[in-house]
Amino acid sequence: MQISMIAAIDENRLIGNGPHIPWKLPADLRHFREMTIGKPVVMGRKTFETLPRPLDKRRNIILTRNEDYKAPNGCIVAHSVEDIITTVEEMYDVDSTELMICGGSPIYAAFLAHATRLYLTQIHATFEGDVYFPEFDWNAWNEVKRTDCEPDEKNPYSYSFLVLDRK
Repeated sequence: MQISMIAAIDENRLIGNGPHIPWKLPADLRHFREMTIGKPVVMGRKTFETLPRPLDKRRNIILTRNEDYKAPNGCIVAHSVEDIITTVEEMYDVDSTELMICGGSPIYAAFLAHATRLYLTQIHATFEGDVYFPEFDWNAWNEVKRTDCEPDEKNPYSYSFLVLDRK
């Protein structure tokens, strides 16, 4: 099983301002959907609760320390990284499964050592906020794909879609 992380970050690794994303970038939302559709996705309870409903066409796995947490039907609740890995290994063909880690910050930090791929949307701007993608050593990763995008009428910032594989 491949464990991948997907996130949009600004120049300072910012990913949020409280429960909100501090930018509007529809191209990134489309990219997120394309990259995660049909795959199991992991997010923390706080991130999950910011969504209007579970992500469709994806198995939603919610990581929480709250042993009494109840999620909507179709969602899986887990209480540790190891629980999630075991559950996904039991449910999917591990040779062809990509587990997508979707945030927030503590969930990224918990899975970073297990990740073999990063899908980053690097927004070439800085924003105000208080939630960051964890620090990581860029030198420990190979950039295997980059798509640079200029601002347009719907996407007001330049950005790059990056795919990084662990060396």
